[in-house]
Amino acid sequence: MNISNFPFIMIKCLLYTIIIELIIAFVLQVKDKKDIKTIVLVNILTNPTNPIVVLVPTLVYIKYGYIYRNIVLYLLEIITVLTEGLIYYKLFKYKKLNPFIFSLLLNLSSYLIGEIINML
Repeated sequence: MNISNFPFIMIKCLLYTIIIELIIAFVLQVKDKKDIKTIVLVNILTNPTNPIVVLVPTLVYIKYGYIYRNIVLYLLEIITVLTEGLIYYKLFKYKKLNPFIFSLLLNLSSYLIGEIINML
């Protein structure tokens, strides 16, 4: 990867994440415009941590191996889910799902679909 492409890659990842999570939100019947805006803003807010979520597990993998990489990756993802869940808890009108479960579903979907896209 050319480092000069890094900002473009991060923006592309953010856009994919927002699109995937909005699709899942629509499937989960989120209809309120404020809730939809909240999902977009939450992703803009938490996405700058994405380089950390990519870089730290990679460095752990290099030094300690695959198992420790996964542990660190999952811990960072859990922190993201909890942070976003708390924001949804405070701001959402949508009440069909617990906001932390909602956050988990959105993040799990964007993570897994992102992994599939990366394999292609």
